[in-house]
Amino acid sequence: RVQLVESGGGSVQAGGSLTLSCIVSGYTYTTGCLAWFRQVPGNEREGVASFGIGTGSTEYVDSAKGRFTLSQDYSKNTVYLQMTSPNPEDTAMYYCGSRAGTCYLASSWYNIWGQGTQVTVSS
Repeated sequence: RVQLVESGGGSVQAGGSLTLSCIVSGYTYTTGCLAWFRQVPGNEREGVASFGIGTGSTEYVDSAKGRFTLSQDYSKNTVYLQMTSPNPEDTAMYYCGSRAGTCYLASSWYNIWGQGTQVTVSS
């Protein structure tokens, strides 16, 4: 059974940096996708960035391009989302999601989620 555990959230000032971690356990596929999403109360879960397992391909939502970076440490079964120059609009609960197929930045494609980690960016 696949389990995802996010960590690294917290409060940060605009222009600072923050790195989120998603530890993956129980994933036995050699392909698939791990993706970061975020959600503000009352809004839909928005895709931020995705990482193709096996391919290493990455995709970012336009608002994250040039500011957020995905990386992975296979020895630790962890995918990271480095957030640089965050702004208050990045304030949200950030979730890690996984699926066995192709990466999409749409939450409806994902059926496995972590519990989330809160990111708050102050101006």
